[in-house]
Amino acid sequence: MLYLDNAATTPVRPEVLEAMMPHLTHRYGNPSSHHTVGEDAADALSDARARVARILGLRTGDIVFTSGGTEANNLAVKGIAIAAAQRGARHLITTPIEHESILESAAYLARIHGFAVTHIPVDGDGVVDPDAVAAAIRDDTALVSVGYANNEVGTVQDAAAIAAAVHAAPVGRSIPIHLDAVQAAGWLPLSAADLGVDAISLAGHKIGAPKGTGVLGVRGRIPLEPLLHGGGQERGRRSGTEDVAGAVGIATALELAEHDRAGDAARVTALRDDFIARVLGSVPAARLTGHPVRRLPGTASFTFAGTSGEAVLLELERRGVVSSSGSACAAGSDEPSHVLTAMRVPADVAQTAVRFTFPHGWSAPLGEVAAAVAASVIAVESGR
Repeated sequence: MLYLDNAATTPVRPEVLEAMMPHLTHRYGNPSSHHTVGEDAADALSDARARVARILGLRTGDIVFTSGGTEANNLAVKGIAIAAAQRGARHLITTPIEHESILESAAYLARIHGFAVTHIPVDGDGVVDPDAVAAAIRDDTALVSVGYANNEVGTVQDAAAIAAAVHAAPVGRSIPIHLDAVQAAGWLPLSAADLGVDAISLAGHKIGAPKGTGVLGVRGRIPLEPLLHGGGQERGRRSGTEDVAGAVGIATALELAEHDRAGDAARVTALRDDFIARVLGSVPAARLTGHPVRRLPGTASFTFAGTSGEAVLLELERRGVVSSSGSACAAGSDEPSHVLTAMRVPADVAQTAVRFTFPHGWSAPLGEVAAAVAASVIAVESGR
C-alpha cells in the first residue's frame, strides 16, 4: 500500500512513542498534585512547554496544550475575539479557504456575539493579497486569522507580509494576528517572532505525534477568554488536567520535524514535482489546483473533470494507493470543496478533486512514483 494521505494524519514516530511511554506507565502523576509524583509530572510538562516555545519563538508561558488543531483554532479565534469584544471590538477578518474550525468559529461569533466577519477573497491559486487584508481593517477589528498553508490544495501564504501589512495599518493600535500552521509544521519556518504573528496553532498528528495532541502558542499580552473553565490549568487559559504524555509527544515530534525540516522539504519537493509532471503528462483531464510553486512540499492536488471523484478514489485504493478528496474533517460531505469554489473552480469540477500528500522524510524510489501515476491513469479512466 502506498499511503498518500499524510495531510490527514501521519503514523506516530517511534521516537515519540518512546518519549511518551514513561508518562503512560510509571510516571503517571497529575501535574497539579503537590507531592513528588505530581511534581515529577509537572516537571515533564514544563520541559515540554519550554521545548515547544523555543521552536515557536515564544515564551514558555505563551504555550497552551490542546486536544488538537481544531481546539487550538477555536481557542484562538473565539478566545481572542470574545476578549476583544469587551472593549467594543466585534470585527473578524479571515478568508473563505480556511479550515472548517476557523470558518465555523467565525460563524459562531457572528451568530451568537454579533460579530461582523470579512472574508478576504483569494485568487485562482488560493493566494491572499496582504494589501487586501490590511484594507479590510476597521477601528473595531478584533483579530485577523489566516491559514499559513491550505490543507486541501497546499498553497502557502506569505504570512510575514500579511502580518507586516496588518501591523502597518493606521488604526492606532496593534491588531492580533492568528496563524493556523497545522499543515505547515515540519515544512515551513514556525517562529512567531520571525513571522510577526501573535498566535499560532499546531496539531501533533500531522508531524508524527498521536491524534488528540495540539498547541496554541499565544503571546501573554493578548487577552484570551478560555473556552474551558474549571481548575485554571494552563495559566487559566485552558482548564482540565493536562495530558502530560501528549505534551511530551508533541514536543518531541515538533523537535524532530524541525531538525529534519530543510532536508525533508528539499527531498519531498523534488518527489512531488516529479509526480505532478507525470500525472499532468499522463492524464489529459488532470488540472493542478493551488499555486504551482508556493505550495507545501508534500501536496499534489488535482481535479479530473468529467470523472466521479469518489470512483477515482475507490479505484486508486483498489490499486494500492490511498489518497483523499480533500480535508478529512469534511469527510462524508456531498458538497463541493469550499476551498476550490472560493478559487473559482466550477462546482461540478470541484467534486472531482483528489489530493495526494507525501510524508515527511519519505524518499520513495521513482518506481513507486511511477506506480502511483499508473494507478491514477487507470483510476481516472474507470471513473468516467
